[in-house]
Amino acid sequence: MAAAGERASVADPGSDGAAARYVAVITDGNGRWARARGVPVNDGHSAGADTVKARLRDAAELGIEEFTVYSFSTENWSRPAEEVQGLMAMFSKRIAGETPELHAEGVRMRFIGRREGVGERLSEQMSWAEQLTEANSRITMFVAFNYGGRAEIVDAARRFTGSTEEEFRACLYAPEMHDPDMIIRTSGERRLSNYLLWQSAYSELVFRDELWPDFTREALEQSLAEYAARRRRFGGR
Repeated sequence: MAAAGERASVADPGSDGAAARYVAVITDGNGRWARARGVPVNDGHSAGADTVKARLRDAAELGIEEFTVYSFSTENWSRPAEEVQGLMAMFSKRIAGETPELHAEGVRMRFIGRREGVGERLSEQMSWAEQLTEANSRITMFVAFNYGGRAEIVDAARRFTGSTEEEFRACLYAPEMHDPDMIIRTSGERRLSNYLLWQSAYSELVFRDELWPDFTREALEQSLAEYAARRRRFGGR
């Protein structure tokens, strides 16, 4: 990971001026992007996946250390079967085809969410990608797949035997994940949609009007600049 002094600057320091190191994104708008172009919804998901990879590379160049994307929620199973099947096939193909490439670029991959209900082959591919990239340290990409914030808290509560917040954190899907400095949501919606509910207690929220496939490097830089201009108090003054 980039040292603090090596992190690329994307904004003049604001009232706080700190650069965001841990960024999470709700990648919303793939379906609307597809409908606006008269193409199948899974073409929108494919375009969205291309954007994830492009912005991940930008994030690494901009000094972000953790980049978390909301790829498939526990609620998404209710979507039409054809769409869900297409998504599963796309995830499988992308993991198999792109993991070696990301590994060569120093990306560490982690999948967070419930593995139950995910096909055996896809689950095995996730484990393979995690094991292959485990020692990488340029940037960590957390992929929230079959993920729900409430489900994560419930699953952690089942395992929890301690008494402190740190002990509870150890029961989360990825205890090593830092709380996001900033959560970006695209497509003009203004809600968290069951995303990282524990981790987002003090995250700055940035809402963008672009549909996710249209979210450019410039949009990412603008989001980082907005974050840098804010002052984070964490309950203090």
